Amino acid sequence: MKSLLSTAALALTLAGPALAEPEVGFDRFDIRADHRSGLIAAGIWYPAGRATYAAPVGDSLVFEPVEAHIGAGFPEGDLPLILVSHGSGSSIDGTAWLAAGLAARGAMVVVLNHPGTTTGDSSPRRTVRLSERAADLSAALDHVLTDPQIAPHIDEDRVAALGFSLGGSTVLGIAGLRLDPEAYRAYCETHGEAAQDCLFLMRGGVDFATLPPEFSAEMSDPRFTSVVAVDPGFTYAATPESAAEIETPVQLLSLGDSFPWFATDVRSQGSGLVELLPNVEHDVVPNAHHYSFLPICKENAAQLLIEEGEDPICDDPEGWDRAAAHAASVAAIARFLKL
Repeated sequence: MKSLLSTAALALTLAGPALAEPEVGFDRFDIRADHRSGLIAAGIWYPAGRATYAAPVGDSLVFEPVEAHIGAGFPEGDLPLILVSHGSGSSIDGTAWLAAGLAARGAMVVVLNHPGTTTGDSSPRRTVRLSERAADLSAALDHVLTDPQIAPHIDEDRVAALGFSLGGSTVLGIAGLRLDPEAYRAYCETHGEAAQDCLFLMRGGVDFATLPPEFSAEMSDPRFTSVVAVDPGFTYAATPESAAEIETPVQLLSLGDSFPWFATDVRSQGSGLVELLPNVEHDVVPNAHHYSFLPICKENAAQLLIEEGEDPICDDPEGWDRAAAHAASVAAIARFLKL
């Protein structure tokens, strides 16, 4: 199924200011994983069963926070579970708006930091070690399914993996998509620095002729019953054979119909992944672009980033509203996951 979503219509379904009295709870925890040398920082968002105290989550010099009841009680009954894989250079805090929005729709949402590709330690050479990120998600699922405080509230028949950008690549791997390193080498040789992903890796001296085995490893986890990939990367390297075998329902959510990022374009004009997956819904959020999936920027953030020489992550086109793009994205994902 392919659809173009109306930002205006979908935004109406997600009313209320970002910092209104929160409906959701949030708590932090750590994950032990055999493939990592240290603990993985994680957190969980959920509908607040009983309020505690409200506090901001994800506050920074650049981004607005989201408020939650810290350590609130869980509600009664089983909840669908969503595990979120952040994009390159993001973190638990960067996914707060998304997780809170889905928790307000009735989901339990686990967020985590991927070592080596998170805020402050995002390395081009570690970016291509995709199977480590997928293993992070599997370890997080292991953790919550055995946690005596969390596990009783999980509906194990409704476990989704959701990822943005590099996280989108990660969750597609969870679904069973495999990547061809030779295809990716040819893609970067052809498009060079014009492809946003290749440029980032080139800056780190990644040798496309010797990509690590973690780039193309098998990383599926059948416990995940659905997958949402938002502007996923690396799809030009997807093997048609692996895509054709994916039975898990997949939603591909593209940010923008007028300015799609070349590196994350899954349409036939891009990587063509939409045509390869047998059980896929492709939704498009108009009046959005890749950076629209980042948190709301503070008033002077764009100027601050210019002064620091950073990427224009707060520069939205004139007349576009990032909050509306957020609302449309949450509504689209919630519809697909039947929240």
